[in-house]
Amino acid sequence: MLLAILLMAGAAATQPTLAVIMKPLLDDGFAGTKPHYVWAIPLAVVGLIFIRGVCNFFSDYLLAWVANNVLLGMRKDMFDRLLGLPDAEFKRGDSGRLLNRFTIDAGNVTGYATDVLTVLVRETLVVCALIVVLLYMSWKLTLIVIFMLPVSVLVARTFIKRLRRINRDTVNMNAELTRVVSEGIDGQRVIKLFDGYENESKRFGYVSGRLRRFAMRSATADAAMTPLTQICIAISVAAVIAVALGEASSGTLTAGGFAAFMAALAQIFDPIKRLTNIAGKMQKMLVAAESVFSLIDEQQESDKGTAHFQGPVQGRIAFRGVSHRFPDSQRDTLSDIELLVEPGQTVALVGRSGSGKTTLVNMIPRFVSPTGGQILIDGHDIEALALRDLRAQLSLVSQDVVLFDDTIGANVGYGALHDASEEEIRRALADANLLDFVDSLPDGLNTQVGENAARMSGGQRQRLAIARALIKNAPVLILDEATSALDNESERQVQISLERLMQGRTTLVIAHRLSTVQKADIIVVLDAGRIVEQGRHADLLAANGLYASLYAMQFQED
Repeated sequence: MLLAILLMAGAAATQPTLAVIMKPLLDDGFAGTKPHYVWAIPLAVVGLIFIRGVCNFFSDYLLAWVANNVLLGMRKDMFDRLLGLPDAEFKRGDSGRLLNRFTIDAGNVTGYATDVLTVLVRETLVVCALIVVLLYMSWKLTLIVIFMLPVSVLVARTFIKRLRRINRDTVNMNAELTRVVSEGIDGQRVIKLFDGYENESKRFGYVSGRLRRFAMRSATADAAMTPLTQICIAISVAAVIAVALGEASSGTLTAGGFAAFMAALAQIFDPIKRLTNIAGKMQKMLVAAESVFSLIDEQQESDKGTAHFQGPVQGRIAFRGVSHRFPDSQRDTLSDIELLVEPGQTVALVGRSGSGKTTLVNMIPRFVSPTGGQILIDGHDIEALALRDLRAQLSLVSQDVVLFDDTIGANVGYGALHDASEEEIRRALADANLLDFVDSLPDGLNTQVGENAARMSGGQRQRLAIARALIKNAPVLILDEATSALDNESERQVQISLERLMQGRTTLVIAHRLSTVQKADIIVVLDAGRIVEQGRHADLLAANGLYASLYAMQFQED
């Protein structure tokens, strides 16, 4: 950066020198008093232009090197911060804005910053050097120019606040555009089947229209600064010519001196105009920087725990007086939950939608924190445990399987398990009833699953997630409606794989299909955030309570 600034200073120094050459050229060169000017001055002009070109090239290269390295580091910081955000941040549905920060805002920060820095340093040095030359040529004429410069600056400042507001609106609307297009891609089948073309087209048209209006407002403000600045320049030039003619008549200013002064004055207008116009880019840079650094400055999920498990984890989970209420909610999601899960037990959580089942299991990996009570694993308060140490003991298989656009082998041995051998991966796939399918593929374990595993069926995706959980071999397993979206044949295959996965592990199962949890050691029935019943399947049916009612309702539907 420092070297780039020095090179810009070198390029700036060549510009006023070209103006200074005008005085000896006109006063002595054309008079013929110094014949060597015939070759000396042309060589000087070529040399100065060559030096300026070399300095500009290397300063631009170095600035680009700095900007791209800053962009690299900034995006790394953003992504690290993104992965460490609390789970609640991702439920706000602001994915369009998040993507926009990476793809547009981060690039705008460094791109505009490079342009702004280049113009500010280079053009400021040029203006200062030219003002020195002007003062040397004629201080009277220079005072006129200096007087008009602040007027130009004041004119430009009137547009800065408006440009900043417009650019902030543009950033927000760009995020909305990203969201609309992303939803159009993800929901294309729904749009086609439910004839939502016109609706989506209207949404896209509205956002695009707003962006066009913001762009036109910004362009109007940018365009208005140029003619207003030129009017100030014209006034100053007219005043300079009038005063210069008066000095020429009195013999205090030669034709060469006036030509050199005008050459320097003519060169000063362009850098002043660029300095004036940089206000628009500077506002865009600042707005983009606000967006980027608001992500970098986001609060990370709490990880104040320092305790670690000593020895193998048994998997005893105790909920003691656990309650939870979401921010701005009028009632508790969970109230006074008392539950003990012994090592190796399978506990099923059932109840109506909204009864708090998912919130309860999400507390175990600390995706959600209780507002009251505590959760213990093997006697350790999970809030006191280091977050990575806690999550290393947990596996999750949910209805919404997340697979990465990579090979089958990479997905099974994902994350901290990337050193898993091919034999371990194949064994996990065999236990998940998926090895025969994988071996039938031309590339086997190296087969790409595609974006969102679009090349695999729902049952295959679930069994791949089960294989991933098997290879992790965590003592605590969470199954969140793992078979609810499958057909009967796929559900049967997945259920067999799940039974293998559950062996010897403490398992918490959330299920809407009560037929899948009849073999559970304990069935816990939740209603309105409270435990209303718990026991084995036969005992709960005999009690003829809420569980029996839910079971009878599903039996009738089946």
